[in-house]
Amino acid sequence: MVLCTPVLDQILENTKNDLGQDFTAYRNHCYRVLNFCLALCEVANDDEILQKVSIAVAFHDLGIWTAKTFDYLEPSKNLARDYLETNDRAGWIAEIQTMIDMHHKMTPYTGLSNWLVEPFRKADWIDVSLGWLKFGLSDDFVTEVRGTFPNAGFHKRLTELTWQQFKQTPRRPLPMMRW
Repeated sequence: MVLCTPVLDQILENTKNDLGQDFTAYRNHCYRVLNFCLALCEVANDDEILQKVSIAVAFHDLGIWTAKTFDYLEPSKNLARDYLETNDRAGWIAEIQTMIDMHHKMTPYTGLSNWLVEPFRKADWIDVSLGWLKFGLSDDFVTEVRGTFPNAGFHKRLTELTWQQFKQTPRRPLPMMRW
């Protein structure tokens, strides 16, 4: 299990003011998704994959807080692109933006199979479903990750944001969903 990655921690620390009281909840969500994604990839000690997933997971929902919107995929992708350009990782932009754009896709991603999009999508669904979905990961592993990185109110916050969005746009309550 990955307990910390400097790139993820640095990105989150730089956005701590935006995250406010949701900092710990979002950080723990990021680490749960990171660990689920790496397990689904079945990789050990692949630094490039760890870096890509760390960056994608840091930014994947961040637009909720930085742009103050529940229609957050574009703001999140833009934050990731800016980070990648600034840190000499422009070659990763397409893959990481696709990871962010497709992480709430209801059906499997069938694009480039060598990209991390599908394991990332599954990893986020494992966490959003509170471990109900597992995509082949063991109950013990999912329970261990969830115990190591407690919810800290993340799902409660998602419920509040969903309700706010529904009140504002009842015909489009979940704008981040993809088919």
